Amino acid sequence: MTDSIIKTMDIAAPVAKVWDALTDHEKFGAWFRVALDQPFVMGQSSTGHMTYPGYEHYRWEARIVAIEPMTRFAYEWPATGGDKALMESGVPVPEWTLVEFVLEPLENGTRLTVTESGFDKVPEPRRSNVMRSNDGGWAEQVKNIRDYVEG
Repeated sequence: MTDSIIKTMDIAAPVAKVWDALTDHEKFGAWFRVALDQPFVMGQSSTGHMTYPGYEHYRWEARIVAIEPMTRFAYEWPATGGDKALMESGVPVPEWTLVEFVLEPLENGTRLTVTESGFDKVPEPRRSNVMRSNDGGWAEQVKNIRDYVEG
């Protein structure tokens, strides 16, 4: 699928613990490296700023679109792909992608699948850059949540 990035990680922890790390805004911030201003609330915006080294002055903005307990957490966010020039410009990005976290119980833990979709709305050449950047970002973030929850 050229419109999506999909990452799957098996985590040696119960679904409830992974769910808590995803949906508690302070725990999410710890592993995602973002300082969030408020808890996640269905249908509301989430704001804050990145704490990832080199990106500390960048704003976080997302819209919460699904909180389905122990199963699915989803939000939309601007398709910037971590592009510093774009993020520093202050110009809002019109295209937003959908990020979905889906949890499946396993015998010895939880399977987490992260899907980011909607890249077909982003014009080239930015689409390729955003997908490449976010693909690498999600590879790192699924390891971050695994390490956070298992640690």
